Amino acid sequence: FWTRFAHQEGLMTPLETLGFALGTSFASGLNLYAAVAAAGIFQRTGLIQLPDSLQILAHPIVMGVAVTLFIVEFIADKIPYVDSAWDALHTFIRPPAAALLGYSAFGAVPEEWKLGAALLAGSVALTSHGAKATTRAAANTSPEPVSNWALSILEDGVSVFLVWMAAEHPLLTGLIVLVLVIIAVLLIRKLWRFARQLVQQLRRGPAASRPGGLSQAGA
Repeated sequence: FWTRFAHQEGLMTPLETLGFALGTSFASGLNLYAAVAAAGIFQRTGLIQLPDSLQILAHPIVMGVAVTLFIVEFIADKIPYVDSAWDALHTFIRPPAAALLGYSAFGAVPEEWKLGAALLAGSVALTSHGAKATTRAAANTSPEPVSNWALSILEDGVSVFLVWMAAEHPLLTGLIVLVLVIIAVLLIRKLWRFARQLVQQLRRGPAASRPGGLSQAGA
């Protein structure tokens, strides 16, 4: 009954709302401010229809704050090591904010379901945030700045695209996010190993990294 009623009224079914929450959560883990600003602007221009409980994102004050913080992040994201410090700070901002969005997206449903959605949304955002942070840390080992710029622009684009997809095609977005989460977990695991190897090399020092370095030093 609810599915038929929701489609007649242009509302999302619970399953579609879940797909929407997953999409916006993954986007928030990459760039929270881009995701919030995009959702508000898209709603304001009529490009998408947000759930009633998230219509507040289109309020001028919310949009203004989101756009301002997006500009700050856009600049910080382009500076090596500053981007990693920014990501470290936002470990405590992006997942909780995504959890709040997931909680709010479900509107009038039993509280236990909303809390479950919040936990799931926060976990998805933490995964995408972790993939972003570890990728940036690995990119910072390279002296050239192009990789940082390219990664930043790609992340912003994916965030905005996922918000639109989540609102227009929530079920498909849910499936896409499941694949992205698996890729993100594998990426975190691989880059974490790379980071450990790099730290071990730094601890050994430059002499240990050269063939015969230890024997030359002993001679």
